[in-house]
Amino acid sequence: MDAIPNQAVKGRGAVGNTAGRFETTKRFAVDDGWCQEDGLSRHLQTKIRPDAARSVITRNQSPDIPFDRSINPYRGCEHGCVYCFARPSHSFLDLSPGLDFETRIFFKEHAASLLEKELCKPKYSCAPMALGVNTDCYQPAERDLKITRSILEVLERFNHPVSIITKSAGILRDLDILSEMAGRNLVHVMISVTTLDRDLARRMEPRATTPERRLKTMRALNDAGVPTGVLASPIIPGLNDSEIEKILQACKDAGAVQAAYLLLRLPYELKEIFEDWLRQQYPDRAKHVLSLIRQCRSGELSSSEFGTRFTGEGAYAEIIRQRFHNAQNKLELPQRTLDLDSSKFQIPLAVGDQLGLF
Repeated sequence: MDAIPNQAVKGRGAVGNTAGRFETTKRFAVDDGWCQEDGLSRHLQTKIRPDAARSVITRNQSPDIPFDRSINPYRGCEHGCVYCFARPSHSFLDLSPGLDFETRIFFKEHAASLLEKELCKPKYSCAPMALGVNTDCYQPAERDLKITRSILEVLERFNHPVSIITKSAGILRDLDILSEMAGRNLVHVMISVTTLDRDLARRMEPRATTPERRLKTMRALNDAGVPTGVLASPIIPGLNDSEIEKILQACKDAGAVQAAYLLLRLPYELKEIFEDWLRQQYPDRAKHVLSLIRQCRSGELSSSEFGTRFTGEGAYAEIIRQRFHNAQNKLELPQRTLDLDSSKFQIPLAVGDQLGLF
């Protein structure tokens, strides 16, 4: 039987199901003679299952991340962003970082109760929590499962500050909680805007909110008093870097109060996933884009070095940095900060608890 090249699937980002780095076998499609008419094109259904997590707070000590704790309500993401640096994490589940990542979603069904237990521990020290760093906390499954909302309800009761990153208009469903927390300087939101080109967005992040709706979401959040900025991420040399100034201007017009950017990262299996997608979707410029990425990564497609992994290095990366900061300064959009109030944190009284005298 002849092997069949990977093919794009309508509504999905990855063009194949690349084997995870821990698997001992490789996967490839073959034609066994039963393919009809349109061959292997098919509709892939999303399967959502509970994740038996024992804790929900993830700690990090990275010197180039502005927070030391985060919560990811979901593993995998149906948005299907082909560039997502979280894709390789599906390898730990013996699943592919390719199509499995966007069709096999796991949710932490007891996230709220686990979080409450962790916040009640005597040694817990409050600092801003990051929500949705690895995968989007407002992906389609959240509409029904409401895991993110349950987490926000706990954080709001504890007066715990939180910073949210999302590209979904679904965040507006929780505007009641967010506006209340914003009044106490407990919340900050960054809307991820990768491109203003709807065609590029459809190919690159097929099930995510459209660029236009993200701008409207940013405006709605800021109008409701929830400080919201733009995360221009990822900047992909030769693909969307020409839009840097336009993205910042559009987000400024939508009320953005802060701005930050990240250069494309391609850890582990993501190198193959992104390159396969690029050669299928943009064959005329694939070689040029890959060359520019290597110029920003010391000749490689990825780098994990602290200090440069988010911004790259070299002449082309420096041009991107200068363009972003020049536009940022012109529009008076300061860098992202987590200047939230941790002093209000307090464990709420349980039923039957005695009030303090002072």
